[in-house]
Amino acid sequence: MAKVDLSDYNLSELKGLHAEIEKEIKARQQDDVAKARQQILAIAQGLGVSVEELLASSGAKSKGNGKPVQAQYRNPADDAQTWSGRGRQPKWIAEGLAGGKSLDDFRI
Repeated sequence: MAKVDLSDYNLSELKGLHAEIEKEIKARQQDDVAKARQQILAIAQGLGVSVEELLASSGAKSKGNGKPVQAQYRNPADDAQTWSGRGRQPKWIAEGLAGGKSLDDFRI
């Protein structure tokens, strides 16, 4: 990329140029996303599957295999509140631990 000499621009002109550049970057990013979306749709249609099926079968199962995870812990003050032990601790677990309880105190 050729180096652009900006030394002849005053501050107002530079700010205007900056705004135009940001606008162009945003437009190009939106175009790239639209093109990627169309490519993904075309691939899914070519395989005869939905986009969701295409993405789910990618082998990237960091969230598990889609089966619900069984609750391991229950709030003694409210049986409706449970936690699997995965992800962020619920407030009632954090408060209980801060109050001197252990996770075993909440285990189902």
